[in-house]
Amino acid sequence: MAADALSDVLKTVRLTGATFFDVIAAAPWVAESPPREMILPKILPGAEHLIAYHVITEGRCFANIIGEEPIAIEAGEVIVFTRSDPHILSSSPGMRADRVAPDALDAAAAGQLPFFINYGGEGPVSAKFVCGYLACDAQPFNPLLDNLPPVIKVRGNRGDDANWLSQFIRVAALESANKRAGGESVLAKLSELMFIEVIRRHLEALPPEQAGWLAGLRDPFVGKTLSLMHAKPAWNWTIEELAKDVGLSRSVLAERFADLVGMPPMYYLTKWRMQIASGLLSDGNTNIATVAAEIGYGSEAAFSRAFKKLVGVPPSAWRRRLDDDGSRRNVGPLSPDPRSQKP
Repeated sequence: MAADALSDVLKTVRLTGATFFDVIAAAPWVAESPPREMILPKILPGAEHLIAYHVITEGRCFANIIGEEPIAIEAGEVIVFTRSDPHILSSSPGMRADRVAPDALDAAAAGQLPFFINYGGEGPVSAKFVCGYLACDAQPFNPLLDNLPPVIKVRGNRGDDANWLSQFIRVAALESANKRAGGESVLAKLSELMFIEVIRRHLEALPPEQAGWLAGLRDPFVGKTLSLMHAKPAWNWTIEELAKDVGLSRSVLAERFADLVGMPPMYYLTKWRMQIASGLLSDGNTNIATVAAEIGYGSEAAFSRAFKKLVGVPPSAWRRRLDDDGSRRNVGPLSPDPRSQKP
């Protein structure tokens, strides 16, 4: 049940991969990422949120958010910067470098991907890695992003060569080396799968006392409640009906849900409905009355009031903002699916 809610969030926030760098580095070397404000307009125009990742295919290196402790990473490991904070990769801890120049980003955006980069001198290669970015919607409500740490590191090979992460690392290395036709699309799709597997690993490793949306997915009662609401967001759910369906009393479910997720079930449902609505509003062919009906509101006026209360602007203003700046128009191929039919 819980996996359905995770899949629903990943689909509705339109996760997509783009832009890859194939890097060969000879010690001593250091690379420093540019700020996301520089990256987004050049390689992912219209995207709201940026996630950076690095797949180490050979050797080892260090990575860290600027100002924080370095993390050792080696071949077969993936490190993900979930907020794309400015960060450093280097052959030794504590090194700094100039950020990637804007013209390098322009070249990467304009050329065939992956874009090859060499760091360091003429010495032996100390690391090879594939870098990339993922984009997704962040507003008005992305419960996954709100509950991820800024850095996640996972190992691809845990004795099972068939897992997604090991496959991604293997294929990423092959596609980067061979630069075959269609390789950019292959890497883009695989990077989305890689990110999902990273989230799964992170979820499995959460301590029992952990709270938050991800911890709620793991809880049998809260996870089922989330799945029910995500499966039919337009249904006229009540806390009593949800409690009955998951096998708890009304008061116990309300307390358990709030303790783990950080908000009451009905408030969560309202926020999730607005996230679906924001995606539907980004399609200029869907009128506001249709959006209201899709997410369970009996009238356009009731939906507009709820949307403005939660998001801060009425649906019409939200849509105008999208039309003005193109935000989220072309982030990726995934589109919302309200699945609003009643049983």
